Amino acid sequence: MSLLVVGLSHRSAPVSVLERAALAPEARGKLLQDAVSAEPVTESAVLSTCNRIELYADVDKFHAGVAELSTLLARHSGVDLDELTPYLYVHYEDRAVHHLFSVACGLDSMVVGEGQILGQIKDALAVAQELHTAGRLLNDLFQQALRVGKRAHSETGIDKAGQSLVTFGLEQLAAGQDVAAWAHGKRALVIGAGSMSSLAATTLVRNGIGELAVANRTVARAERLVQILTEPGGPGAATGLRARAAAMSCVEHELAVADIVVSCTGATGLVLDAAAVAEALTGREAPLALLDLAMPRDIDAAVHRIEGAHLVDIESLADAAADAPMAADVDKVRCVVSEEVAAFGAAQRAAHITPTVVALRTMAADVVAGEIARLDGRLPDLDDKQRAEITQTVRRVVDKLLHAPTVRVKQLASEPGGAGYADALRELFDLDPQTVAAVSRADTRGESHDARERA
Repeated sequence: MSLLVVGLSHRSAPVSVLERAALAPEARGKLLQDAVSAEPVTESAVLSTCNRIELYADVDKFHAGVAELSTLLARHSGVDLDELTPYLYVHYEDRAVHHLFSVACGLDSMVVGEGQILGQIKDALAVAQELHTAGRLLNDLFQQALRVGKRAHSETGIDKAGQSLVTFGLEQLAAGQDVAAWAHGKRALVIGAGSMSSLAATTLVRNGIGELAVANRTVARAERLVQILTEPGGPGAATGLRARAAAMSCVEHELAVADIVVSCTGATGLVLDAAAVAEALTGREAPLALLDLAMPRDIDAAVHRIEGAHLVDIESLADAAADAPMAADVDKVRCVVSEEVAAFGAAQRAAHITPTVVALRTMAADVVAGEIARLDGRLPDLDDKQRAEITQTVRRVVDKLLHAPTVRVKQLASEPGGAGYADALRELFDLDPQTVAAVSRADTRGESHDARERA
């Protein structure tokens, strides 16, 4: 296995650097395509969230791979490589697997145990599959990471510690009050209609807000979210929620009547500047609570200094999360991760020798076929029953001779350091490397198709 990950997150970099390095959706696709075009890289996937940017790749050279992935991250993020390098971390082979599995379980999240990361990992895999940059290794890795994350949440109490970034942010705004009591009857403005904004709107509605406006660049998406929230069976139907969609041009008007604002768009510039917030507070006594979950930020950091405004953003959430207690079940999740890393490594090592075993059995079948053809020439008077019996006998002999060594070599190959057994098998039986490579290519194409079907 030659898995490499190069990235940065809230644990390695200040929010100011993460904000500048954030990748727009179109930049992620270009990054993936440039990565697989690089000499040391054969597969790539990018995991980009509000607090992490990680590039995963299958590489044939470690040092060249690190240099290439670091350069690509700098180029596509727009942050100079010399400035970015001190904040980058590198994981290789089993350590890279361990890192992604820990991320999938929420152990590396700003809010420990949060489950949103599973959807983000699934999206990262889907993009890599769509662009055909994920092969067998990354398909296997990301599919297994999703299973590990689900196992951690189902078998341990990590959910006791885990909450969404939205919930954690609202708790910071409520400043020690019960969120439902604090939010009850208030008027809220949600800016954006993506997955995080949808979660924010749903969370606010479930905590009893009385009125909601959803503003989005594409008004139809805002209207769809409002419909989902207010339709029969939706979270706002039973509470009589008053909800409406709005265009981005109406944000300042909606801001003037809102008590709570949550913003999470994909904009590259500010959505709310300090002047707009100050204007909205003119002539009113009620404070304005603002939660900025975007990266780069949607709301001007200068709002922190405006009287009557309480802004919580990714930077302040990171500071608050650093002091949050961790659940006792975190240790159990770490055990799950360790078990799954060992199992994944064993499966990958075993898979590495499978093409060699298939090539060996193919060679043996060709030898049997050749000898039976020669026998037909020497004993042309054999009837069909006799010929079938002889053929079956020879095949049984060959199968019995190959059974024990092929089973044992698969067992040995699954252990650490077992990769050399495939080389030994090819050397001992003088197997054609091109035949082994052909089996590997066919296997990779089949597994990649299966993975896309499962996703």
